[in-house]
This record gives sequence, structure tokens and C-alpha cells, in this order.
Amino acid sequence: MLIDGSAPRSSSCTIFETSRGRTGSHVISTSLIVAALFGFLLVVFLIIKSGATEVASAMLVLGWWLAPITLYHLVPLSFDALSWRQLLPASSRLGFLDALWIRWIRESINSLLPVAGVGGDIAAARLANKRGVAGAQAAASMVVDITVGVGTQLIFVLAGVTLLATRSNSDAATAVARVTLIGVAVFAAAIAAFVLVQHNSMFGLFVRLARRVAPQKWLSVFAGHASAIDGAVMDTYRRRFAFFCAAVLRLAGWVASAGETWLVMYFLSRPLSVTDAFILESLSSGVRAAAFMVPGALGVLEGGIVVFGALFGLPADMALAISLSKRVRELALGLPGLMAWQWVEGQNLLRRSKDEAGPASP
Repeated sequence: MLIDGSAPRSSSCTIFETSRGRTGSHVISTSLIVAALFGFLLVVFLIIKSGATEVASAMLVLGWWLAPITLYHLVPLSFDALSWRQLLPASSRLGFLDALWIRWIRESINSLLPVAGVGGDIAAARLANKRGVAGAQAAASMVVDITVGVGTQLIFVLAGVTLLATRSNSDAATAVARVTLIGVAVFAAAIAAFVLVQHNSMFGLFVRLARRVAPQKWLSVFAGHASAIDGAVMDTYRRRFAFFCAAVLRLAGWVASAGETWLVMYFLSRPLSVTDAFILESLSSGVRAAAFMVPGALGVLEGGIVVFGALFGLPADMALAISLSKRVRELALGLPGLMAWQWVEGQNLLRRSKDEAGPASP
């Protein structure tokens, strides 16, 4: 994959790449591949156990209805893009279409590549920088946007748990609510720690820690920008109205995502109420967030939707149809997003190569 086309590849980069097997990065990559494999096997197991014929029939019923279901995802994606756009300074704020385009590529990378849900954020910051946003501001907006996204997702999950508790007092619903609340408490503590670190020169701290394990020449470029990024992060938090607008828009995006679940069940002629669709989407999004280290939450998402769907009397094949429709949407939108990203980075690489070559001699 083409990640960085902004600077020539130095010999130190080559040495680093050839020595990856002697670092922890190789171990992390192997772990992600193993997690993805087990997730895939879990999906296969769930389909077989639920009745492969029934699951296939449900997907065939959806058929071409998967097209409007997929296109509907542009609604929550637009809210997410508007939310991130608010975090950029007004002087360098991207237009809506540019923000939506970058958000699309960002989500495509995070959904389809084994990057633990953060590789797309790095690529998005780079793309924003290429469109005129200062590098420090682009990086800061990504950091704060991650905080806004996770924070509003917790509100979304809590709302779902609350609605579940008011809807049913069965033992299963109580158990699900209890486990979910424990997970929310853990994530809330993690967010609080993340925000605290951001307010105490997070990137400067990373540089100080990295100096203990990495050669100085590898850190020299980043170290020079760490304080600027930390300052931009604090400036973003100081723009409180913009931060509030970003949070409201992001929360609206989470709420709008429940429409995808509702549409799937509507086209399967097993319509859920808006409340039930909201609960199912909120709980499944919480499961996906908890499984961020598993590429695409493969297997985990499917299992979660089957378990939560049972609370509403959904057969396992119907619950799996919801999950598989999401997978279809991720591929239908994500693969073109990856290709667009590679095309842009390829163009940047070619442009850089021409600049390095200079004018041809007569």
C-alpha cells in the first residue's frame, strides 16, 4: 500500500522495512491476520449453525434492495463528515464534498484493511493536508474527531441500553444491559484517560517515549512537529462551539445509522419498530467498537447481532442477513474507496518522482 508520497524514501526507511521481522510490528501484523482468520471461521460457523439455506434465502430476498441499503449509508457518512469538518479551523475548513470524500476513504481503510481502526485516520490527515489544511491542524482534527466519535458512540450505546431496559425486563435483556454497562464504564475511563493525555502534550510524550527504543534520526522529523500538533489539539478544544456542533452532528450520524438496520428488516418483510432498530444498532456498534483489534470485527459483529436480535425474537438467519448486508455495503463502498486512495497516492508519487528528476537535459 502507498502510505506516504510526501518525502523521498531514505536509506533509513529501507533499513527499517527490512528489519521489521525483528520488531514488534511483525508480531502485531500476524496477530491481526490470525484474528481475521478466526473471525471468518466464526462467520462460517454461525451461517452453518443458523441454516445456510435460510441465510442464503434471506440474502436472495434482499437482492437488488442491497443497492438502496448501501446508498443509505451516505446519510450517516455525511453527518460524520460534517462533524469532522467542524473541528477544522474556519480559515482552512474543507468544503463538504472534500470532507465527505476524505471521510469515505478513511472509513474504507479502517473497515477493510487490518489497521486496528486507525490507519484510515492517518491517511485522512494526509489527504486533508494535501488539500490545504496545515499538517498540525489536520493531525489534531483527527485526534479530536476520534475522541468525539467514541464519546458520542458511548452516548448512543447508553441510549440503546436504556431503551432496552424500558422495553423488556427479561433475564436475558437484564444480563445484556449489565454487561454493556460494564463495557461502557471501561470505555468511558479509557476516553477520560485519552483526553487527559491530549491535554498534557500527547505527541510530545510519544516522542519522549519513542526515543528510548528508536534511533534519533527516525524521530527527528516527527519531533519537530510534535509541539505544533499538541498546540493545535488544544486550540481545537478551545473552540467550544465548534466542538459542541461536531459532537451533535456525530451523534446524529450514529442515530441515522439505525436506519440501515430498519431498511434491511423492512425489505425482508420482517419490519422492526424504529425503537428496536435503534437498540439493535446501538448494541451492535458497541460490540464492534470493543472488537477494534479484529479487522472489520469479523465474526464478532455477526455473533453480537445474532445474540441481540434474539432479544426481539429475530431468527438467527434474519440477524445474520442484517450483518451480511453490512458486509456487502462495506465492500461496495470500501473497495472503490481503497482504489481512489491508491490512485491519489499514486499520482502524488509520480508527481514527486518528476520533481526529483527535474527538467530533462537538452
